[in-house]
This record gives sequence, structure tokens and C-alpha cells, in this order.
Amino acid sequence: MRMFFTDREEDVALHELDNGNEPLLPSQRNLYLPRLYDYVLVADKVEDMEDRIFKKQDAFICELKQKNIKVTRIEDAGKVFFGVCAPEEIFAKYKYLLKVSDACNWSGEQKCDLSVSLCTRIRIVHFVLNNTFIGSGEGLRDLLCQGAFESIFCLHEKKEQKKLKKKWASWLAVMKLFQQPVTDIKDYFGEKVALYYLWLGWYTRMLVPAAVIGIVVFLYGLAFFNTSPLIHEVCDSNIIMCPRCDIRCSVWDLSDTCTYAKVSQLFDNEGTVAFAMFMAIWATLFLELWKRHRALHVSKWKVFDWCEEEEELILEIVNNPKCKPKEFRHSYLRSIVVLLLVTLVLVVIIGLTHALVICRVLTAILLSQSTWQFLCDHSSTIAMLSGAVLHYITIQVMTRVNKIVAFKLCEFEKPRSFAATEKSFTVKMFTFQFFTLFSSLFYVAFFLGRINGYPGNYVRIAGKWRLEECHPSGCLTDLFIQMAVILLLKQTINNIFEFTVPWLKLCFKRTKAKTMRRKCGNCYRKACREEEGNFDPCDLCKLRNWMENYDLNDVNAFSLFNEFLEMVLQFSFTTIFVAAFPLAPLLALINNIFEIRLDAIKMVSLERRLVPKKTNDIGVWTRILEAVGVMAVIANGLVIGISSDFIPRLVYRYHYGPCATSNSTSLDCMTGYINNTLTTAFMSNVYVKKDFKDLIEKGYNITQCSYKDYRSDEDQSLTSQFWLILALRFAFVVLFEHVVVMCKFIAAWFIPDSPIRVKNDRLDDKLRRLKKELEEATAMYNSRSTEV
Repeated sequence: MRMFFTDREEDVALHELDNGNEPLLPSQRNLYLPRLYDYVLVADKVEDMEDRIFKKQDAFICELKQKNIKVTRIEDAGKVFFGVCAPEEIFAKYKYLLKVSDACNWSGEQKCDLSVSLCTRIRIVHFVLNNTFIGSGEGLRDLLCQGAFESIFCLHEKKEQKKLKKKWASWLAVMKLFQQPVTDIKDYFGEKVALYYLWLGWYTRMLVPAAVIGIVVFLYGLAFFNTSPLIHEVCDSNIIMCPRCDIRCSVWDLSDTCTYAKVSQLFDNEGTVAFAMFMAIWATLFLELWKRHRALHVSKWKVFDWCEEEEELILEIVNNPKCKPKEFRHSYLRSIVVLLLVTLVLVVIIGLTHALVICRVLTAILLSQSTWQFLCDHSSTIAMLSGAVLHYITIQVMTRVNKIVAFKLCEFEKPRSFAATEKSFTVKMFTFQFFTLFSSLFYVAFFLGRINGYPGNYVRIAGKWRLEECHPSGCLTDLFIQMAVILLLKQTINNIFEFTVPWLKLCFKRTKAKTMRRKCGNCYRKACREEEGNFDPCDLCKLRNWMENYDLNDVNAFSLFNEFLEMVLQFSFTTIFVAAFPLAPLLALINNIFEIRLDAIKMVSLERRLVPKKTNDIGVWTRILEAVGVMAVIANGLVIGISSDFIPRLVYRYHYGPCATSNSTSLDCMTGYINNTLTTAFMSNVYVKKDFKDLIEKGYNITQCSYKDYRSDEDQSLTSQFWLILALRFAFVVLFEHVVVMCKFIAAWFIPDSPIRVKNDRLDDKLRRLKKELEEATAMYNSRSTEV
């Protein structure tokens, strides 16, 4: 049986007690206080005392009791709840060791806060529980895996929970935009969670200028939407283009792509270059300013000099005074094996990208054979859209596969501590996810339409199917479609499932529990009342808060990792291919404003309480963000130099266009550009005629068609203009990367990681500490001299 009552019901019960009526609930003051327990272990009830599971449960509880840990056992509905309360001596030892260690930061005239906060208490007990082993050498994690225990959780504090709901974890708080009570979050969830929300809030705030400039670039393209000579040249053209596939594809007019050419102008224009440079520098400024922002808060929280290894040693000694340090070890053989296995996984992921390419090719062929004229006419576009959706599905499946593989590789590595395991897992999981998400985008950006050949010499898969070509309006359009679909689907669907699934689970559990209220209410009236009028709640009443926490959605040590991974991958999308999608920062900004509150509501109201972790940085994520910033410079330089038409347009304007070949100013400098980028294939060529055999057999009376490339009309050899453009493309990429990297280094040098105020405060604190220690040592020396 279970019992749940709201605060309003408790107030009514207390009011009835004051009026002399029989109350439904006993006084809250006399209830068993759940906060007296640090953790709750839950297990299935086992009747057979000779059962292996029962013996392991009993052995573990006995080990806890030998450490003077108080354990209260309460049974309910086939479950056994063990309330765990650690003795004060454990925390006294921790406080003393923290005092004499170097990991304690100092502030003002007093030493670091040596009182054990609730977060610290929970963290210490969590360490003790996870490092308690039974006679067979099995620990709590092993017992959880074997089913001896079902779960373990720490309790939410209702008062603090309500405070966070009011100030932070509610949809009304969305109106506050960037305001977050990070200190309150730190006091309740620990520094690690607080730093995540601090980083997410800072990232969201820094997206504002990026989103504004992205909108300006988009509007810049929109301003020349109807006046661009390139658009007019496409829309007014009578050029016949070569078929895009072999079967049931006919020649088509270039003017058919008028709409697509207008859309392409919105993000493939001169402003894109400046925006890509800005975003590369923005990524550096974001990281450098974040380091300063972090320094201010960790200094305020007194964890600036916190050392993870030293606190780990303190916890080891508190748990077992006879413990031995876990030594650092490194195996070159093991590292080589892990490296080879990681490489194998990446090869498989890249192989999936090739599979997606084949799927898009086959989809385009099947659609081109459709009897529905709309599908036949837009087969390439629909194939690209379906490929993007299929890529999203692949991402969702591979995310689960990648997580399993990364865990197995970490187990094989045998890291020294959980922190080392987390770091190793983070690097591997991000690498796998990055390749899963971006391998297809890299193909679209740098290979699509460049390796498919030309009429008379098409590249075919298995000698049958022609490789897909770029969108008629340009290769950058394909990258734009791919990014837009993945980013919108990933953010929208992920957020919906991320919130609704835990919410529906919780609603189902609470609805099931409400059916038992009335029976437990009778228990409150009769069984829990003594003759004198005093109330002694039964075990079910004591378990009320435990059960409320038990019914919440489970969390694990990597719950926060999932949130970080989602945001860092979004940061990668926002920076790496931003040249193809200037509105990406705007979409990220809108998403993050809601993401902060969604994660907050989920963490405070829908999930069990996370184990507080102490830290002074976001860890290896900083290095990953720096690596993403470098990749953003390279990728955007390649997108502008290789994928976009920026360089060919410049070459035409200043070398081949009307402004370069004549003194006439009556024509726009870009007049004739579209025709200049096309090559004519003549049906008189034997190889061209063979490629378009089906077209000729159907009675199409054409003698020539055009395709986009810089080749000679006579022998289809590459022209000198192709080689000039190719040389300038690579020159631009090298120049772009060097200039942007130089700007990044200057920005990183110019902005110090820690504000001067923080440095001076720490200097003063250390000076006061040394003076105080000298005074204590002097007083001790004088007292000894007096005794002598």
C-alpha cells in the first residue's frame, strides 16, 4: 500500500486537529523526518532466507552497520526500503582532512567553510556506499547489476525544491530569459550541475549577437532577391540542361530552377564570407569570456583551488583508514588496442554514410520512375529530404549503439577512477557522435557533385546507377537542406521526447498510487493513533516522501553528460557549417531559451535527485569546445572556398566578365556568369550518345544539352579557367584559415582567463591565511616556552 498527500491536505488535517475533530493526518511535527536519511536503497522482497539474493542483501547491510551506518528496514507492496543514515564521525573526519589539505580555498578573514553542507553530506555517503564491498568482493554496483538491489536514490528537500520551482524550474521563468539562480542550484545540486547551467546560460546569451548578425546576412540576401542579375539570368534562360538520371529523366530548362536560385541567394552571397569569419572568432571569444565568467563564480563558491585527486584521497581515507592509494597505470598495448577499436567504429560510421548515399541515389531513381509527375519532376529534391530524414533516424539509432560501444571500451581501458572513466567516455562518445552527425554533412559539402563525372563519362555505383548530382541551384543548397532538416528535427523531436516521456511515466505512477489513498487514510485514523491522543505514524506514513522520490524517473552518473553532449553537438552545428546556414544561431538561441527551463523542470520535478558533484570547471568539455572552434575555421573556409560559388564569381567579375574584358559600364559585371559556368555536351559524341541512349530512343530530338562544369565543348577536357579557379579556391582557404586563426590567437591572448579582481582576491586570501597560520604557530611556540 502507498499513501500520497498534498500540502493542502496536511493543512486541513492540522486544522481539524485544532478544532478537536478526528484528523485525517497526524501533525507534521510528529512525523518521521525523511531528511534524517541520506540515501534509500530499494530491493525486491525475498522470502527465502537461503536465497542467494537475500544473502547478498543481508551481507551488504551488515557491512554498512559495521561502519556505524544506521539502516532502517521497511517493507511495502513487495518492496523492501532501506533508509541509510551515516554517523557524524564520518563527516567529522572529512572536515578535519579538508582543513589540513591543500584543496581548500580560502576567503576573507575566515577559513574555507568547513561545515558539511547537505550536498557534501550526500556526496560523502554516496562514495561510502559505492566503496562498500561484501566478502566476495562485490560492491553496490555489482549488486545492482545482479538484482540484489533495484535502485538507490537520495531524497529531494521539499523546501528547497519549491524554492527552485518558483525561481527557476517553471515555464513562467522563461520570461526571465538569461536569469538563473546558479548559487541556489549549486547549493542544491552541487557545483557540477550549477556549472552546466552557468555554461548553458552564458552560451545562450552569447548566441544573441550571432543570431542578430545571421539575420542581417539573411536579410542582405533577401534585399537583392529580385534585383540580382544571376537570378534574372537563370529565370530568363532558354538553355536546355542534360538529364539528371538515366531512366525516365528528360532534358529540362534551366529556367525551371528559378525559385531554387532565389532561395540559394539568401545564404550564398558575399555576406556569408564575413559571417563565417565572425562565427569563427565568435567561438574563441565565447570560450575565453566563459573562462572569465567561470572564474568569477568558482571563486565565489570557494572551489577555485579545489583538487579532484586530493578530495578522492580524503574520501578514501574517510571510508577506510587502512586504504591504499589507487596508483596511476598506463598500458601501451591496451591503448593501441583501444585506438584500433575506435578506428574500426569510425570506419563503420563512415560506411553508414556511404550507405545513405546509395539510399539517396536509389530513391532518386525510383522517384524518377514514378507515374506521379510531381515526384518525377522533383525526384532529386525529395531524395535529398528523405536522405536527411533517414540520416536523423540513423543518428537516433547510432546514439544508443555508440553509448554501448563507448562504455565497453572504457571498461576495457580500466581507468583509475570514476572521473577518469567519465573523461574517457566523454571523448569517445563525442567522437562517435560527431562522426555520426557530420560524416554525411561532410560528404554533401565537399564531395557531392564533384565526383559524379560528366556526360559520356559518368561515375556509376556497381556500373549501374549514376551518382547523385548537386541541386540545380548549386551544391550549397543541398547542404542547407540537410542542415535545416537535421537541426529542426533533432531539436524539436528530442525536446518533445525528453520532456513528455518522463512526464507521462511520472503521471502513470502517481495515478496508480492514488488508488491506495483511501485505505491508507483509514490507517492514519485508527492504526496510527494511540489512546492518549498522541500520534505514532506507521511505516507507510514514514515512507510517504521515500515513495514520492522512488516513483520519480531514475537518473544515473551520466544523466548530466547527456545534456552536455546535446548542447556541445548543437554548438558544433552552429559553428562548423554556419556558412551554409546563417540562421543556425537563431534556431539554437530559441531552442536554448526553452531548453534551460525544460532541463530545470525535468531535474527538479520529474527526476530523482542527482548526486551532487564538486568541481571547478566543465572538465574535458572545454578541450572539446576548443577543438570544435578549430574545426569550425577549417570547415567554413572549405565551404566558402570549395562548396560555394564565391570564388568563381570573383574570378568571373575581375577576369572573364564584361567589366574585365571591355570598358563598357552599361552591363552588370556579373552578366553572362551563368552561361560561363556551363559546358555543352553534343549528341554527336559517341560516349555522350551512349549515356543518353534511352532519351534518344524515346524520340527526343535534341542535338545538345548543357551541364555545370568548366570543360571544353569539343573534347570535354578541363579548361584553364577551371585550374585558375581551383588554385584560387585553395589559396582562399589557406588565407582564410591563417587570418581567422591569427585573430583567434590574438583574442585568446588579449582576454585573460581570470579577471584581475579574482586574482587579487585570491592573493589577499592566501596572505591572510599565511598570517593567521603564523600567528597560531607563534602562539603555540610561546605557550610551549612558558611551560618549559
